Amino acid sequence: MIITLTEAVAGTCGGKAGALGSLLRAGLPVPDGFVVPFAAYLAAVRDLDLGEPDDLDAARQAIGARPVDAAVIGALGRALGELGDPPVAVRSSAANEDTGQASAAGQHESFLAVRGVGEVADAVRACWASLFTPRAIGYRGASGHDDLAMAVIVQRHLDAEVSGVMFTPADPEEPTDIEASWGLGPSVVEGKVTPDAYRVAGDGSVTRTVADKRTRLDRHGTRLVVRDVPASAREQPAIDDVTATRLATLGAEIAAVRGGPQDIEWAIAGGRVWVLQARPVTAAPPPPSRAVDVAAGAFTGTPGSRGSVTGTARIVRGPGDFGRVRPGDILVCPFTDPAWTPLLRIAAGVVTETGGVLCHAAIVAREHGIPAVLGVLDATGRLRDGAIVTIDGTAGTVTAANA
Repeated sequence: MIITLTEAVAGTCGGKAGALGSLLRAGLPVPDGFVVPFAAYLAAVRDLDLGEPDDLDAARQAIGARPVDAAVIGALGRALGELGDPPVAVRSSAANEDTGQASAAGQHESFLAVRGVGEVADAVRACWASLFTPRAIGYRGASGHDDLAMAVIVQRHLDAEVSGVMFTPADPEEPTDIEASWGLGPSVVEGKVTPDAYRVAGDGSVTRTVADKRTRLDRHGTRLVVRDVPASAREQPAIDDVTATRLATLGAEIAAVRGGPQDIEWAIAGGRVWVLQARPVTAAPPPPSRAVDVAAGAFTGTPGSRGSVTGTARIVRGPGDFGRVRPGDILVCPFTDPAWTPLLRIAAGVVTETGGVLCHAAIVAREHGIPAVLGVLDATGRLRDGAIVTIDGTAGTVTAANA
């Protein structure tokens, strides 16, 4: 009914939980918790006709309307009690998620700051139902995976002072890429803030680009709140070079345990570094590029996904604009929420105003093989809807045809 996270393996608990279980068994710093395995999900839906329905809302509503089994609630209550009933993170761990072929980055639901058995049970059910969102089904269709099973991780919530993402290299002599910002991790992984970027070379030397980090996400009770970062801290490095080197060393240990380069989410809470997720790198990011002469007419940002493409700029500020996007358009947006993933299947490229090379939007763009340029300041204002633009995801430039 419930499996401790230390005992989790991919076959019963999904790739995300299985990876964390292997790291715990190796003695690496992962917050303690437990897993509601595939078996609980399969039992909950065994008499529902779900499949790949035409009416996705009906599938989600069918799962959402079904009470979580009393035996599962009892097991959740006992497991939470053993943790001391703290606020927890409730996170998806689907079959074929976090594999070497497809990351499913941001495609299923996760919840932070959840407190109490009733709220945890509701979050577990919402994770189950997220198998049937348009973005999840669209992603599975593009990646060729259709194995429908969802396990759910429940872990102690960390009130992180700093969070980020790290990509370890295939060659240990190559640099480790790290992104970091203030507060909880969704700000970085969802691309809602442009993070600091660090490169730790094989010899331990560190190069960094400090960003203007204007907002942060924190827990307030059982709510998540977005706060403005004080002006004095916006352009202060989120981590120092010693911490960046320590993260790179930890990343190498994780890669050794997992047997290949890893995409790692990490957090620092109470001065201690924690590992929140580790999955294989499905598509390596482009290397940093030199700044381009803005006077020549190019806007500059962070290279997010290799390649160059010319197309029609389509300004998308929210779901109300989704219907305006046509195949071959260049998606220009403040950031890409995971719900926007279906647009990345038809867009020829993507430009965002915030985000780093390791955020979900960049990862999914690389998996789809479309160029991406991130962190282009005021892109939705500086580029005209319907204009012909060329984006170079390797160089990190965006050029309008009339420039």
